[in-house]
Amino acid sequence: MKPWGGRFKGGTDPLLERFSASIDFDRELYRQDIAGSKAHAGMLEKIGILSAAEKRKILRGLTEIEKEIASGSFQFSEALEDIHMHIEARLIEKTGEAGKKLHTGRSRNDQVSLDMRLFLKEELRVIESNLVGLLASLVRKAEKEKKVIMPGYTHLQRAQVVPFSHYLLGHYYALKRDRTRLQGAQATVDVLPLGSGALAGSTIPLDREWVRRKLGFARVSENSMDGVADRDFVIDALYAAATIMVHLSRLSEDLILFATQEFSFISLPDELCTGSSLMPHKKNPDALELIRGKTGRVLADLFGLLTILKGLPFTYNRDLQEDKEPLFHAVRTVSDALAIMELCIQGLVVKKENMEKAAEESYMPAVELAEYLTMKGMPFRQAHGVAGAAVRECEDKGRLLGQMPLVDLKKLSRLFERDVFDYIKPRSALHMRKSTGSASFEEVQKAIDAEKKYLGL
Repeated sequence: MKPWGGRFKGGTDPLLERFSASIDFDRELYRQDIAGSKAHAGMLEKIGILSAAEKRKILRGLTEIEKEIASGSFQFSEALEDIHMHIEARLIEKTGEAGKKLHTGRSRNDQVSLDMRLFLKEELRVIESNLVGLLASLVRKAEKEKKVIMPGYTHLQRAQVVPFSHYLLGHYYALKRDRTRLQGAQATVDVLPLGSGALAGSTIPLDREWVRRKLGFARVSENSMDGVADRDFVIDALYAAATIMVHLSRLSEDLILFATQEFSFISLPDELCTGSSLMPHKKNPDALELIRGKTGRVLADLFGLLTILKGLPFTYNRDLQEDKEPLFHAVRTVSDALAIMELCIQGLVVKKENMEKAAEESYMPAVELAEYLTMKGMPFRQAHGVAGAAVRECEDKGRLLGQMPLVDLKKLSRLFERDVFDYIKPRSALHMRKSTGSASFEEVQKAIDAEKKYLGL
């Protein structure tokens, strides 16, 4: 009989049992559910609901059930709906009356919130660890390639020369902010909801602080209704995961482009690429393409849950069953994507000559040309126009700015002297830039030193 069977005349329609069953996915929470039940049993003994013998019997039974599920011998059934009812039913089979006492002072409403919080406390630590691994790989690669130069892009057009290491650190800082978001999500998760009951708490003197300490939570929930209705902790985790995936997707897109023959800036590790069943020459960046593609699904996980929550009346509603699949998918995807990107950064080969050729054979020095005139006293807007005219003339004659005769430059402005040619060399700019955080060799070295210290490298 169902736990609520006493209220109803007949049984549940088999179609509803199949439609409402969540066991196919929430069985993922069996370890957390058992951990929460063991702590709850310990508390029930402390307040006199369970005898010491009953508690021992329950703990032993829960340990046996955990082993059964882990080994694959446990029998699941749609009729029992979810992981909570499966474990409780099996526990009663094993322990009899003792098992029937375990649900005292507890509802599946606060029980499932506890399970999900325990799950996220573990998974967010794993994600953060993988994120830190990627951050370390980016810093190490930046240090190794700190003298390599490349074009920086806006609108996917060559814009200004930058060190390749500065480019890598640009992605590093975005991902470093993601670590802060993850830590914020960990704080939101670290609240014990057990003891909230269905929505109003209990007349039984539950010792929530004892359970909090036993399970390692930072604090207990402050309102029983919010305790069972709250899914902000899931939203925070999904938002952190979605933002990480957006950053990984942008990096993936760049690396996919840089690995094409058209750019040929890098070569990706063979172990993260695949070939073609028809074209023998192909080396496809499948791992990066999948990160880019899976980002859309993780964004959908976040938007889907927000949509579920937006119209729910207070407090618990069965709609909340639908929070688990997007959560499980998102945390697994982001964890794997971070680990794959770490391998990619570690293994990619920089084609220094091609990067530097692209940096040198361009009109990017027009920025420095304008700044040269500005340093000579010309208003920048006027200097911008002069530099633009120089670019147009060079384009018409098929030459680079550094190949423009001084006499032709002087026709545009008498402020030009021979030292302009050194000033506009790509590497000169990388030595001369002074602003904090700029794309200069000096600023890059400061950043590498600071982030190595931050990461403990």
